[in-house]
Amino acid sequence: MKPLITLAQAKTADGAEITLHSKDTHFYLRINREPLMATNAPESEKEMARIGCSALEGKPKVRVLIGGLGFGFTLRQSLALVGKDAEVHVAELLSEVIEWNRTFLSDLNAGCLDDPRVHIHLKDVFTLIARTPPGFYDAILLDVDNGPSSMVLRDNARIYDRRGLNAITLALKPGGRVVFWSASPDAAFARRLAKSGFIVQVVPAKAHAQAKRKAHTLFVADPKGKD
Repeated sequence: MKPLITLAQAKTADGAEITLHSKDTHFYLRINREPLMATNAPESEKEMARIGCSALEGKPKVRVLIGGLGFGFTLRQSLALVGKDAEVHVAELLSEVIEWNRTFLSDLNAGCLDDPRVHIHLKDVFTLIARTPPGFYDAILLDVDNGPSSMVLRDNARIYDRRGLNAITLALKPGGRVVFWSASPDAAFARRLAKSGFIVQVVPAKAHAQAKRKAHTLFVADPKGKD
């Protein structure tokens, strides 16, 4: 069995260590040595893009925001669904993750960071959304941290509280949709979404296409009154 090879590392503002590893043909991201994501389990990230962007196919000049670049699976799937005149904004807090996508992961994500529709923001997604003009985005796709239960950075919890949800509602166009990725079910978060004025669907999602069980959770939220 081949060993896990450490390729690069970085530190978060909280002092946590993020490391990028490879083994055989796959890559792995870890936080303080705990698994965070892997390229052999991309299906739920792709499904988030499919659900979030399904209503945007064929529409002109749509805008999509992706919170968290990760390995680029959500970005690549979103680009496949929106038109040539679309804008896809990506908020990523760590410059190292952006650089790793351009170097170690360039073959994996087909160089999608260089797509002219892509706008990279080296910024906390909460801050970006809070400063977004009202009704700016058609879809917001949030794969931030480990979901509502923060694992990487304490401040990431802000996007899942009442302030974050209110800011998301304002940033969405009428008929817009937000999808949240989560490593596990979270009934309290689903209730919080509903109390914040969203129509909520909780969608179990597979980690990889051949998986027998659906290990992850997608919270699909449509603001009431913005149809």
